Amino acid sequence: MYSLLTELTHFSYWLRYLPALALCVIFNFTLNRKFTFKSAANYPLALMMVFGYYCVFTPLSTWWGTELTAIGKNAYIIMAGTMVINFFTEFLFTRFVVLGKSINTNKLGQKENARYLQQVELQSTEIKK
Repeated sequence: MYSLLTELTHFSYWLRYLPALALCVIFNFTLNRKFTFKSAANYPLALMMVFGYYCVFTPLSTWWGTELTAIGKNAYIIMAGTMVINFFTEFLFTRFVVLGKSINTNKLGQKENARYLQQVELQSTEIKK
């Protein structure tokens, strides 16, 4: 979305960045909740917590992106750096604050836990022999 808006419009940095960020957040949060963290946490509540994170991250990242483009820095390099910062900070926030107590609670996670417990049981049985 960001590249599309950059190549097809003459919008300022923040008008290209904000729609791309919003789409990215919803898409990534949904996939991470289901497949990375395998969480059955209440989706609307968890998404609202992530929204709180973005109430801090978005103004900061919009500010530094606007300021850096204003002094002539490459918008794609700014976006790449912003994505790296966002990746680490959002992952940690989601992992430890939003979904920390609900990891491996959806069907995928429960199957994974059951397989793990079977392996542990088999190993302990082999050790006893």
